[in-house]
Amino acid sequence: MSVVDSVFVAVSETPSQVATWLVQANGAEVMATERDLVRLRRRGTTVEEWLGVVVQPNGYAEADPAPDEVQAMDAYGIEIQLRGGRSEEVLHTEAGRLFDSLVASHPDTPMLLVHNLDTLVAAHLPGVGTHTFDRAISPDAPDIDAWRAWVV
Repeated sequence: MSVVDSVFVAVSETPSQVATWLVQANGAEVMATERDLVRLRRRGTTVEEWLGVVVQPNGYAEADPAPDEVQAMDAYGIEIQLRGGRSEEVLHTEAGRLFDSLVASHPDTPMLLVHNLDTLVAAHLPGVGTHTFDRAISPDAPDIDAWRAWVV
C-alpha cells in the first residue's frame, strides 16, 4: 500500500481554485484536470524529485456523523494529497513543508496535516495559530479530546 499525506482545507472553493494556490505559491504544475479533481506535480523542497499532488473534494467527510464516527477532517471541504518521495520520511517532510507554505500564504484558512489518514500531525486555525501535536494521535473520535480545540 502506498503512503499518502494530506492537507485538508476548510474552504468553499472548488478543487480548481485551490489548485491555483499551489501553482502560485508552490510552483506546482497542472498535469490534468478532471471533473472534480486536479492532478499536479511539484518539485520537492528537500529532494530533487517530482511529487504528485491531487486536489479533490474531501471524500472522507461525514455530514452528520454518529458520535463514534466523528473525524477531525469532517468540516474540511477540500483534500490536497501529496504522493511520492523515495521514502515515507521524505513524503512526511515534504507534506509538512507544503502545509507550512499553505498556512503562510493562506493564514485565514483552517487546515489540517494528516499522515496516511491515520495520524493527525498539525492543525491551523485563523486567529488562534498553528499547533503541532506532540504525540501520534488519530483524527478519529477516540482522540477527539486531543484535537477538538484545533479543528473547525
